[in-house]
Amino acid sequence: MISHALRQSPVAVISLAQLFGTSLWFSSNAVTPELSALWGLTAAGIGWLTAAVQAGFIAGTLLLALSGLADRFRATHIFAVSAVLGAALNAGFALLAEGLAGGLVLRFLTGLSLAGIYPIGMKLMVRWAPEKAGWGLSVLVAMLTLGTALPHGMRAAAGGLPWQGVILAASGLALVAAGLVLALGEPQRAAAAAAAARPPGLRETLSGLRAAFRLPAFRSAALGYFGHMWELYAFWTLVPLLLAVRLRPEAPGLALYSFGVIAIGALGCILGGLIARRTSGQAVARASLVISGACCLLVGAFGGALPLWLFGAVFLIWGASVVSDSPQFSAICATACPPALVGSALSMMNAVGFAITMVSIALTTAVAGGLGLQTALLLSLGPLAGLFALRGAGAQEARRRA
Repeated sequence: MISHALRQSPVAVISLAQLFGTSLWFSSNAVTPELSALWGLTAAGIGWLTAAVQAGFIAGTLLLALSGLADRFRATHIFAVSAVLGAALNAGFALLAEGLAGGLVLRFLTGLSLAGIYPIGMKLMVRWAPEKAGWGLSVLVAMLTLGTALPHGMRAAAGGLPWQGVILAASGLALVAAGLVLALGEPQRAAAAAAAARPPGLRETLSGLRAAFRLPAFRSAALGYFGHMWELYAFWTLVPLLLAVRLRPEAPGLALYSFGVIAIGALGCILGGLIARRTSGQAVARASLVISGACCLLVGAFGGALPLWLFGAVFLIWGASVVSDSPQFSAICATACPPALVGSALSMMNAVGFAITMVSIALTTAVAGGLGLQTALLLSLGPLAGLFALRGAGAQEARRRA
């Protein structure tokens, strides 16, 4: 009965599960002041904790892609198991970690579990709503963005509660996510196709991935996505640090404003999805890259001289535009590659993209203490690279229409 009710709104159910499951991602970033004081961490140390999650996510997505596991087993089972493991590992970070070394191990393993949540959630969305993949993925990434911001919001609401409470709350939400996805199940057509299909071997998977990257539409969108990823996760990591340049690090509103700057990206994803219905995913991706790139340059070059209200407004615009292109890139890639390899192709694309985030996070957090707001200039390299990649896609589209 419950399963039947959930199946009436699969996009909403998958999106809610994504929101709760991905709250694990930045749970440690929401308690940066407490961890810095407790473990003596610098900005670079906080960056390493985030990079450890990215490294685990990369390892997990590579495992899913190269082994073909993403296309061998039911997506709901992979998602649920991953969410439960992630909840346990995240709770271990709160209760067992006693320093940076132990924290890095547990954050790496949490990232490993997230590989079964984010790309598999995309696969579920495409399966349940193939006719509106762009819109469904816009909602899904909006929930990922809210999930990323959620720990900052929980910390702002927690008041004087111990920092461990924020981490444990994220674990509880991940368990709810597992239950939602298991109750939803998979569409009958997808379950029947998965049962009838012969699981691809490693050679077949690699061959299929090479074929996908040879497709112009997939390749240009994937390269644009890689440029977007240089900026996105480094920005989310740096938000509290950059805001603290103009606000006091201990300011009571810092956590709440950090939540707002990241969470508004959900609105950007939804608006981007609505606009893409009238135009195209490529048009939304280009506009997003232009706006976020302009914000990088404005904050990096003039952020210190801007009035405080305008400084805050630019960050909100930046937060909305920095992620609004992500679902469009994913939708283009999901529809461009062979259906049997959607899970593997998206997992591989995620693996490469998140490898790029490790470099950008490590670089920007290492120099943030010295450069301050000028660190944003380094982030602008991502939008510029993404726009360059999409130039080729635009030329190909023009030739097809001619």
